[in-house]
Amino acid sequence: MSERCGTVAIVGAPNAGKSTLVNALVGQKVAIVSPKAQTTRTRLMGLAIEGETQIILVDTPGIFEPRRRLDRAMVSAAWGGAEDADLIALVIDAKGGLSPKVEGIIERLAARREPKILILNKVDIAAKEKLLVHAQRLNERIGFIDTYMVSAATGDGVPVLKAALAAKMPEGPWHFPEDQVSDATDRMLAAEVTREQLYLQLYAELPYAAAVDTERYSEREDGSVEIHQQILVGRATQRAIVLGKGGTRLKEIGSRARAELTRLLGARVHLYLHVKVKPDWEEDRSLYRAIGLEWVE
Repeated sequence: MSERCGTVAIVGAPNAGKSTLVNALVGQKVAIVSPKAQTTRTRLMGLAIEGETQIILVDTPGIFEPRRRLDRAMVSAAWGGAEDADLIALVIDAKGGLSPKVEGIIERLAARREPKILILNKVDIAAKEKLLVHAQRLNERIGFIDTYMVSAATGDGVPVLKAALAAKMPEGPWHFPEDQVSDATDRMLAAEVTREQLYLQLYAELPYAAAVDTERYSEREDGSVEIHQQILVGRATQRAIVLGKGGTRLKEIGSRARAELTRLLGARVHLYLHVKVKPDWEEDRSLYRAIGLEWVE
């Protein structure tokens, strides 16, 4: 059997479960996940292998109506991730169905020429009688070549989807080594893991006015990794939220991020976190480069 390799752009509205699906297809964590919508900020490639096929999964930010510069950069990254893809996979929250956010995506997707598949996700918590209704309505709007029903969280339907994606990839050599699972650098991964803990632990309290900048990343002689990061927030009140009483919240964020990074990097991690108030961090071009986003006017 000859080698195959191709790109699948995973698009959809915020909180459709795109990152969870990418992690499930890869077989390990490559994208951060939280219940908070718009967690994914930049294009991230996860690499899945199925037999002789390498599937390059482009996990894109959720597509929504942009209001700020950061929003515009995220939406631009999402549509940019769909360019030159061999296949576009529209992921729909099967519980939510056809929401206004989904309508806007459908209109734009309908004009694109790339082959498209429909993935109804979260079928484990969706009303079963509505699944076929959602599928029919969506297929009437866009000529999907196939429809799949999965639960990325439980893994139900994921092996069938993965095999189908592999079969749709063109013949050609693999673009990445077999043992590589993502294109994210360790430095970027470290920032994403800490940002994930911010969302998980401060879900209701902290808005999107936060970013994580990995200032220093180095390996020590004993093989351990030393990481220094700044958590950037827009206001002093947000800094107080991140710190917590007597610094307890920041300590817990650091502890959990350190444990996760130790597991992902396979090395002991020394993580040093500092919270800085920077009201205009969203206007910092260098920060956009650091998190992998293009500057959008």
